[in-house]
Amino acid sequence: MHNLPPPTAYARLLDKKRRPSNLSDVSPENARLLLVDDKPELLDSLFEVVVSAGYQVEKALGGQAALEFLANEDFDLILLDLIMPEVSGQDVLEYVTAHDISAKVVVVSGDASFSGVKNALTHGAFDFVRKPYEAAELLATVEKTLAHHRLQEQNQLMENQLRESEELYRFIVHSSPDLVYMLDRNGCFTFLNDRVDALLGYSQEELIGKHYSEIVAEEDLEAARFLFNDRRTGKRSTLNAEVRLRGKRTYKTVGESPEDRKARVVWTELTAKGIYQEEEERTRENFAGTYGTARDISERKEAQQVINFQAYHDLLTHLPNRALLKDRLSLAITQAQRNKRKLAVMFLDLDRFKLVNDTLGHTMGDRLLKAVSNRLQSCLRGGDTLSRFGGDEFALLLPEVRTRDDVVVIAEKILDRLSTPFVIDAHELYVGASIGVAMYPEAGDSGESLIQNADIAMYHIKGRGKNGYQFFSDEMNQQFSTRLSLERELRSAISNNELRVYYQPQVDLSDGSIIGVEALIRWQHPQRGLILPDEFISVAEETGLLTQLDNWVQAFAFREVASWAEQGLGEINLSVNMASNQLEQETFSQTFLESLDASGFAPEHLKVEITENTIMSDMEIIVPKLKQLRAKGIHIAIDDFGTGYSSLSYLQQFPVDALKIDRSFVSDIRADEGDANIVNAIVAMARGLKLSLIAEGVETRTQLKYLRSHGCSEVQGFIFSQPVPAAEMMVLLRDKPFEALLRKETQTEVKAAAAV
Repeated sequence: MHNLPPPTAYARLLDKKRRPSNLSDVSPENARLLLVDDKPELLDSLFEVVVSAGYQVEKALGGQAALEFLANEDFDLILLDLIMPEVSGQDVLEYVTAHDISAKVVVVSGDASFSGVKNALTHGAFDFVRKPYEAAELLATVEKTLAHHRLQEQNQLMENQLRESEELYRFIVHSSPDLVYMLDRNGCFTFLNDRVDALLGYSQEELIGKHYSEIVAEEDLEAARFLFNDRRTGKRSTLNAEVRLRGKRTYKTVGESPEDRKARVVWTELTAKGIYQEEEERTRENFAGTYGTARDISERKEAQQVINFQAYHDLLTHLPNRALLKDRLSLAITQAQRNKRKLAVMFLDLDRFKLVNDTLGHTMGDRLLKAVSNRLQSCLRGGDTLSRFGGDEFALLLPEVRTRDDVVVIAEKILDRLSTPFVIDAHELYVGASIGVAMYPEAGDSGESLIQNADIAMYHIKGRGKNGYQFFSDEMNQQFSTRLSLERELRSAISNNELRVYYQPQVDLSDGSIIGVEALIRWQHPQRGLILPDEFISVAEETGLLTQLDNWVQAFAFREVASWAEQGLGEINLSVNMASNQLEQETFSQTFLESLDASGFAPEHLKVEITENTIMSDMEIIVPKLKQLRAKGIHIAIDDFGTGYSSLSYLQQFPVDALKIDRSFVSDIRADEGDANIVNAIVAMARGLKLSLIAEGVETRTQLKYLRSHGCSEVQGFIFSQPVPAAEMMVLLRDKPFEALLRKETQTEVKAAAAV
């Protein structure tokens, strides 16, 4: 008739938890009703009447909906219509009876015939209300029925309590994975379940009659004594505690002597509840003993130890982390204040580590960090703390120092140890360290100030060439404040309209025409004037502003260069730089393409320049995004080519259209040298892979001539123009001055060749 399962045990359990402890309480808010009718208007009318009395109500439109409610939820009372299509009220009654549902049923029906009423009552209905009904009559019937329902539940509860002890005992003995025990009033075992053998290695007979101290670890005897001997009453009659239990002594391996025997120690969560001769009078005089369980929590304790370790240690190097260092530093400062001693904090940043990480990958970088941490630990004294702060930064706490000389000895020892190369998988790796030192109390009287000032001193040594140490001084604060000021001003530069986009022309060497421009950022500072990127890009990268700057430059350049075509200057190719931070943004592709589309700039005239190291920093994320750009017609160029991986196998995997020869290789082209081998190799590689080629940083006629003669067709550099504002760039596009320059160069070359 209906393919619904019986009510779930979970629903029954929830219902028991929901019911008030005082079962005689029949107030509306403690009763839950289900209203069943196939006519929406009658169901709504019934709902209004019942809800107005304060009852919790669910509506079931038809018999099938009622069955679905009853299969999953529990109710105290059902107000049921009899005459319904498909699943009738009679069917619902049969379902209630068949599945032993405790809810009372009151039939609310227009069928008031004797046979109809009799049939409903015979099949389990408690009462009958005829439609149309008086609201007062209906509510009186509901109240009477619920009172009867509560009385039945109370009687059932009394019967259940009579069986509870036996059922509880049976459940514990046959189902519990825990050790179950009973003690007499003197603390001796009177019962143990079979679990004692698996948990502790004892048989039940070995422990029955023995005192609990036989198996409780000595360190936890006091806790056990509190659990078992205290005559607790009322709410304190049940307690629990974590207690270690000693297993039976057994030979660790065959052949070991008795002296080598080991006893297993098991961490348990021990629960104890008092037993009283007269349950209704829980007094100390009636105390008869204790019963409870012991649950094995050894794995949980081990997990807690792991979690505690992870919370205060770096997972890669297993060194203390920032949180643990700060705790130890706080304690060391307190002791130094009390004893009027000095202490020192070193902040250490590895030099050249980023190069290793970028060129050989993160796995090699992680192995190098482990090797570095091992060497650093070998430089410490007992009581010193070495901590990894994150990335390639470490901090050292030296709690016992007398003078600066003590710190100098350790700093020089560290620099000396790191000067020896690290050999990992046949790679000989070199790293140095920039070390900043802050002494207590001169450089700060709190942990935060000491760490910050050591960090400032570290940046000071980096600015002087790296690989050394520097003590903090008050003068450094001014430099640090300047850097903070630069960061603060940079954050407002976009909103204050202080950023500018300059353009450097890219020239076709066949005819001197400008075939493209590269967009470059400048900062028009209100006090300092025009600031070049070298002064603020590193700050932008460290503070997370680089992506915001890149987004701004790109969106601005898209719009501006697109407007040049509208002014009759032709379709100009645009190159924009892209850093890894921007590419790694989850929404990069969508944001970038939306900005391009909104500007009206044609994707086929756009070239994205990205370094090899940027691609290699996370190929799995970056390469698919570059492919998305290329699918839209955007060209991809590898910038600074030859300074990174320069691996043909990697290059073939990238969605690349062009290579850009780095200025460092171009600068090697001189008149007194026969050739530049690296440039030749890059030109040959570009030809072999059918990639276009552009050289940057071209400044001399010698370089220009060399590049033309070796097949480089496109260049940019000061020989033609430095980066200029848009207005000057538009003049260059109109006047085409480089065509005449190239013709003159060509004529000079022809004359020179003829003379030879």
